[in-house]
Amino acid sequence: MPKESVFTMKLEPELRAEFMAEAEAAHRPASQIVRELMRDYIQRQREAREYDEFLRRKVEAGRLSMRAGLGRSNEEVEAEFAARRAGVASKP
Repeated sequence: MPKESVFTMKLEPELRAEFMAEAEAAHRPASQIVRELMRDYIQRQREAREYDEFLRRKVEAGRLSMRAGLGRSNEEVEAEFAARRAGVASKP
């Protein structure tokens, strides 16, 4: 991909110096590392948005299920799993 844009940012001098020293120690151009950091950030943000949307859909599906009378109360769920635990605990 051709590199046609320039990105200017303000940094503390110490941060820039340390970053440049680490890039040099790794024998890599600083711009390459910054591009990788940007790509990683973009990917993490996309994944976070996708997960938030997935979670929102799951919650909404659960709410719709409850409104339709298809859900169970917390007491019902607790009672069912208490019975299951008791059944497992009584087995040799």
